[in-house]
Order: sequence, then C-alpha cells, then structure tokens
Amino acid sequence: MDRRRFLAAVSATGMAIPLELRSLAQSSAKAGVPSAGPDPAPPAKLPDPAAFPNEDPFWAEMRKQFLIPSDEVYLNNGTVGSSPWPVLNAVFDGYKQTERMDQPNPEDYPIWGYDSWNEFRDPLAEFVGASRDEIALVRNATEANSYIANGLEMKAGDEVLMSDQEHPGGEQPWNLRAKRYGVVVKKFQIPKPAKSAAEILNRISDAITPRTRIIFVSHISTDTGVVLPASEIAQFARDKGILSAFDGAHVTGMMRLNIHEIGCDFYTSSPHKWLMAPKGSGYLYIRPEVQERVWNTLATHGWDEPQLKAQRFEMFGSSNVPNLWGLRAAINLCNHIGLDRIERRHRAMADYIHAEMVKRGAESWTSPDPALRCGIATVNVPPIKRMDLENWLWQTKKIRIRGGEPSKLRLSTPYYLLKSDIDRFLAAFDEYRRMNRA
Repeated sequence: MDRRRFLAAVSATGMAIPLELRSLAQSSAKAGVPSAGPDPAPPAKLPDPAAFPNEDPFWAEMRKQFLIPSDEVYLNNGTVGSSPWPVLNAVFDGYKQTERMDQPNPEDYPIWGYDSWNEFRDPLAEFVGASRDEIALVRNATEANSYIANGLEMKAGDEVLMSDQEHPGGEQPWNLRAKRYGVVVKKFQIPKPAKSAAEILNRISDAITPRTRIIFVSHISTDTGVVLPASEIAQFARDKGILSAFDGAHVTGMMRLNIHEIGCDFYTSSPHKWLMAPKGSGYLYIRPEVQERVWNTLATHGWDEPQLKAQRFEMFGSSNVPNLWGLRAAINLCNHIGLDRIERRHRAMADYIHAEMVKRGAESWTSPDPALRCGIATVNVPPIKRMDLENWLWQTKKIRIRGGEPSKLRLSTPYYLLKSDIDRFLAAFDEYRRMNRA
C-alpha cells in the first residue's frame, strides 16, 4: 500500500507511529510519490527450452520470469541483474524455512556463519569448473578481491600489475594496501578497442619488472566489456613465478567459465550480474597450492585452521543463508536454459546493438575479435553527454543504460532482451540525437 493508506490503516488500529516515519510518509505523499502496483504473479512454470527451437519466442517466455515492467528496456546487467521468479522464490522459501527456528540440531541457527555450506558450494564449484575446497562463499567480488589484496604477504616496493580498466572494487583494495604498506600499484593500458589477445599480452609483458608479485586483472573489463585472454595471462604469469588473479564479476552466467582450465591462482565474482543471483552472493576461488599464502583479514572461529582450506574465508559470523538458496536456484535456472544457449544469445544481441550503433557513426570501443567480446557493447558517441542521454532515456522512454564520462555508452544485453527492445533503444537514441542537433 502507499504511504497515505498505510498511515490511515495504522491510525485506525490505534498504533503509535514514530514521528520520523509520519514525517517521511507525509512529505512523500505531498511530493506525489506513486504507490507500487499490485504484486505480479509468477508464471506457472518455466518454459521448456526444447519446445522453443526459435530463439525470440523462447526468450519472450523467459522475459515473463522477471519483475522488470513489460514497458521497460533494461540494458545495464553490467551493473546489476534482476533476479527472476525461480531465484526469488528460492530466497523466500529459504526465509520461510530457516526462520521457523526448528532446525534439527539445537546448535544450528539460520544466521550460522560457520558451516561448510557444501549444499551450495558443490553446485557452484561444478558450475564454474572448480572443486568445493577451492571455493569460499562471500558477498561479492569486492569482498573477495579485498581478501586477496590484504591477505598476501608482500613487502614495500613489491608490485601488483593491473589494467587501466579495473572496477573500483578491484583496484581500491590494492590502493589501500599501497597507501598503508607501500605496495606499488602499476598499470598497463588496454587499447580501446583491443584488437587481439597478443596485443594485450605484449602490454602485460612490457610492464613486468623483477618486483612484480601478482597480475590482477578483470576477466571481462567493467569499462569496455573486453574479454581478456585469461588462460594465456595465467600461463604467462606462472612461467615467470608470478601469481595471477582475475576479477570475474561479469563472467559468471554471461559465458562459459572453467577456472581449472584458466589455471589461475585466484578468481572472484559477483553472480548478481549475469547469473541473476541474489545481491550479496559472491565467491572467491583460491588454488590449493597458494591457500596457505593468504592470511585471513576478517577473523572469527576457524581463521587459523588451514585444514578448512578455502572454507576459512567464508566464516565471517552471521550470514544471509537464504541468499545462498537463491544462488543455487540461479545456477539451476542457468543449467535449465543451457549456458551455451545463453552465451550465444548474449553475443548475438551485443553484436546487433553494436553494429547498429556503429552504423550511426559511434566510435567502437568493442573488440573486433569475437574472442574478446561477449554480452557488452561499448561505444563512444561525442558530443552527446552520456548522463544527459541516460536521464532522458529513463525519464521519457523507460530505457535504462549506463556509461562513462563524457560520452561512453556501455550497453549490456541480458538474454531475455528482445530485438524489438534494442530497436526501441535505437529509435530513442536517434530521436535524442535529432532533437539535440535541432
């Protein structure tokens, strides 16, 4: 209900309303804040992929699993995805079961942060090509990156090498370490666009020094969506006795991932983006051979028990266990659809929106190499100011995008997006450009 009806209902029962809440409700009502519509009902069942050989009808059915209003076009999975009904229902079921406080073991509680959570780690490990003892369930890639940056033994003057396209959640933990302990953050530049894997590897090689201790890069850049050659970088690092770590926040659920095949020492991710998992469900992968080289920087029971392996990094006290129910459901949903089918869809939609923007004169920052791109198309559109465009699209067309200053557009294409949705964005972009030229 909206705030006016809430105030009336509570007043009718004689309940006292805190002054702050009454003030907030009254000011919001005066401002004309709309009430949410009726809760949408979930579809009766998931569509059967085998029953839909044609792509658009299948994805149109999948679109009904999301609470995003039907008149909204969402092009920003690069920031956060929308959890669909199967994931939400799993979270709701998790709360309904755990909050009964009737666990068989009287020492078991729904906030327990000291369990192995193998019922959640096992399907995740299988999904990302790892094993249970290499995976810690944390809240997001930022937290996982901080464990790496703060936990490795490094001395003042030791170097971490990263790209110039890192997310703050990957870069800032190292900047903190640099400011506090004198570790050196060194960067190499990724071309816009990157034309080949060799071009990226050469720039990494040129930036290596005898003081380089770890290469920390995004598997998929948050800035341009370029897919870095992860296995080649990991092998290059190993050959030189350097650790390798990948921020895979965009990878899980967007494209095929096998961490063992990459061969890296660390891998982190936030499945709330492309896997559409609940917000606050991330993971940290640590190769067994380097697990004892990483100190816990958040300590509670188990921090000094190396036999727990990666599990000791997920023991941080009270936790949101129903979120893990949602993570497991997101994995099951992805497996139901088929990750190969999802990846093909991501590539097809990103290629389409990218080609159409280039036709309109946009400067491409998306790699021409198909191996170095997937579900994100990035273009530069000067003299358009991206925030002016972003606000106009949302306020007048209910289209959500994101980019960077001054004129970069990062267009994410989640699998349920239809070609007609992209055409709607393109028509709106054309209208905005004509309007501003006039």
